[in-house]
Amino acid sequence: MNWYKTSQSKIRLWLDDKRDPKNPKIREKYKSSGDEIWVKTVEEAKAYLEQGNVSYISFDNDLGLPLEGRHLANWIEEKAYNNEIPRLEWRVHSQNPKGAEQIKQAMQNADKYWSEHEQNSLP
Repeated sequence: MNWYKTSQSKIRLWLDDKRDPKNPKIREKYKSSGDEIWVKTVEEAKAYLEQGNVSYISFDNDLGLPLEGRHLANWIEEKAYNNEIPRLEWRVHSQNPKGAEQIKQAMQNADKYWSEHEQNSLP
């Protein structure tokens, strides 16, 4: 399926177990826009992503649960490789340097896969 052609993406996600993206201090420090939907778990984020109408996600890594932000990024990477979810804009607001780097690597790979799918669909 060519998601990038059919999706009318509008939902913006904020993955973080503690920081509310609508809080003015969080908005200032972590540059949230305040219009994101706050999801606190990987499972909750996946449920939105599987609907195909998410356009943006900001990642925290340390969610205090067995699944962390890097696990979601790896899942997105796989879905992008298989062209199963639409392209996303993304950023990382995690304060964990190792986790942030793992998220960035997975999402950079996802960007590469989305670009390849777009190139392959050109006439």
